[in-house]
Amino acid sequence: MFRLLFFLPCLLLLQCKPQAEAPEAPVEPQTEVTSTAEAESSDPTQSVVRITATRQRWNPGQPWEKQAPRKRRSLGAIVDGPRVITTAEMVADATFIELETTDGLRRANATVEAVDYEANLALLKVIEQEAGDFFEELKPLKIAEVPGPGDVLEILQVEDNGNSITTRGPIQSVDVVSNFLPAHFFLTYEVKASMQSAASSFTLPVLFDGALAGLLTSYNSKDQLSDVSSTEILQQFLEDAADGEYEGFPSLGISTSSTEDSNFRAYLQLPDEVGGIYISKVRKGGSADKAGIKTNDVITAIDSLPIDRLGYFEHDIYGRLFWSHLVRGSKAIGESANLEILREGEPLTVEVPLERLEVDDQLVPSYAFGIAPNYLIKGGLLFQELSQPLLEAFGEEWRSRAPLNLLDAWENPTAYEDDFDRIVFLSGVIATPATVGYEPLRNMIVSEVNGTPIRNMSSLVSAFDNPPADGLHSIRFKDEEILIYLDEVTSTAVDSELMQRGISRLHRADN
Repeated sequence: MFRLLFFLPCLLLLQCKPQAEAPEAPVEPQTEVTSTAEAESSDPTQSVVRITATRQRWNPGQPWEKQAPRKRRSLGAIVDGPRVITTAEMVADATFIELETTDGLRRANATVEAVDYEANLALLKVIEQEAGDFFEELKPLKIAEVPGPGDVLEILQVEDNGNSITTRGPIQSVDVVSNFLPAHFFLTYEVKASMQSAASSFTLPVLFDGALAGLLTSYNSKDQLSDVSSTEILQQFLEDAADGEYEGFPSLGISTSSTEDSNFRAYLQLPDEVGGIYISKVRKGGSADKAGIKTNDVITAIDSLPIDRLGYFEHDIYGRLFWSHLVRGSKAIGESANLEILREGEPLTVEVPLERLEVDDQLVPSYAFGIAPNYLIKGGLLFQELSQPLLEAFGEEWRSRAPLNLLDAWENPTAYEDDFDRIVFLSGVIATPATVGYEPLRNMIVSEVNGTPIRNMSSLVSAFDNPPADGLHSIRFKDEEILIYLDEVTSTAVDSELMQRGISRLHRADN
């Protein structure tokens, strides 16, 4: 019997930004319970539906199988179409989605029409053959006028008996934050409101003057603060998805840091009266890279709006906001942003046509929801492509626990992109007759098999499909003084036995 040994590396793309302070809003939160017996014209339950999503993730340690299914429930808002809007987090890795009217009388299966995991938004549609009269007597919500700090929003809940609970609270502050995927920041309202635990739900619609203003993405019961996706982001998402060809939000493709330090400013030749945000990384093939933006450039203004030393600008409604909103939230793909920069002390203005950074183009994909992971088992050696779902298995302390070579591939992708399309590494070893002595090996990046450079999982599978004349596969690893061999006859026999013991397939290289 074979002994299964798996090791789970972990990695996560994260970009930090300073937090802005905002004054307390003067309005106190209030909660109101509305009975279904009240006038239908004022009943918000006519514009929402319950969503139940069955989610099933792939097992990071055994990528040929999925983990046990789990369910999530939320309250989605009906918009024109009719469609139902919810968070992307709600439908991530969903294998089945069911909608139910709040009175419990009608149900229908749904599919995802558009999803943006970075902005944390998803649009659902009822399966055509099941649509029937599901939306009969239900009323789509209009999109609200853009609220501002101090405006009162209404967070909507619906109890199991159909009664609605409306919690009113003011927008205490507005900031550009990450509410689902790290390193992806979008305009968010922070609402002061004391929520009831009854009719709890994963996410909830939020109204402003009876129209849809956003979706609740998180609630801190201790501080009684709710994060709500902003009306502007919601509206841009729906407009983009309206033609059935969702493109997403653009990005410059840069990493930045502040210019507060006086010595650093002197090195950058920044005058005292100039703010500016330092560009520490430029992603190859991104919008900024294509426009000629370089590492060590300093952005002093975007579309004539000055950027301060911390990376903030003055918004005419919200006050101080982080610079990224001028691209991800204020612009659409195909538009341009005018960047005023200092390069070695010399001022330049660069027009940057904006594109979306596709996750498929990343050396180490930052997410892979609903996508089966690529892998190969050969004789008991388990090879995988480095990705965020794999790397997150290290938990919250991944930065100190992840192998340094894998961290380096994540932190410095440009150093690897000439030789790799994906990072393929030996993630674990199953103790078999073909792997005797190799059990301790893991977390080594594969560079070559049988003399063939390994750029991705497909090239690895092809290399093993063509064994040398002596029947010994040779495997080299990047930056490692080690060469291992795998006997073709023995490893093939092991593969057959592994299949008999429940491994459904020996490799996947489709993605």
